[in-house]
Amino acid sequence: MKKQNKTTATKSTQKLPWHKKLLRILWKSALYFFAISIGLVILFKWVPVPFTPLMITRAFEQNSAGKDMVCMHDWVPIEEISPNMQRAVVAAEDGTFKTHHGFDFRAMRMAYEHNKKGKKIKGGSTISQQTAKNVFLWQGRSYLRKGLEAYFTFLIELIWGKERIMEVYLNSIEMGDGVYGVQAASKYWYRKDASKLTKREAAGIAAILPNPRKYTATNSSSYIERRKSRIVKHMRYVGNLDY
Repeated sequence: MKKQNKTTATKSTQKLPWHKKLLRILWKSALYFFAISIGLVILFKWVPVPFTPLMITRAFEQNSAGKDMVCMHDWVPIEEISPNMQRAVVAAEDGTFKTHHGFDFRAMRMAYEHNKKGKKIKGGSTISQQTAKNVFLWQGRSYLRKGLEAYFTFLIELIWGKERIMEVYLNSIEMGDGVYGVQAASKYWYRKDASKLTKREAAGIAAILPNPRKYTATNSSSYIERRKSRIVKHMRYVGNLDY
């Protein structure tokens, strides 16, 4: 009797029209995607992120260019990251970090208007969006990637909270050629631990984030020196980051 039921179920599945089979596959794929993505976000709420897609991409780029593959990355808890560094990235990258829920729609609208005029592309991404992109997604510009970025941004805001987002952000982003995370950057640029960064030094690292492989935090160009000064000035208004 059991064999007959199994045979009947198999035949009924085979009789399904192609579009229903496709819908079933898509439904199962969506369930797997949501289960895996939510599972990863929950995992990384507690576990340090070992590497990011960008680190892998850069390693392949270095190998293709015939260079040595360099990846300096040293995870440290947020308690060992200078408050100066935390305030510096808020001042430089995301002034509304403490109050928004993942998205700064005013900044996004301003970036859209700026780019529509044909000027140099300007982003309106928050620290939360940048963290979601760096940890879970590939580089590039497409509607699919932006949609996934919004999805992961919503998840980390919901599950991680601001302190964990800041911790992952400062431990994962590119801060030099082959340099990832504030501890590696602090040692690379200033020969000290991230916990000992001064305001000016923290501003130096934050100032190069738009293009950390082009700019340098030390022996900087006049453009970066001006950015450092502006960031130090704006850090006064950030205040304490009481997550």
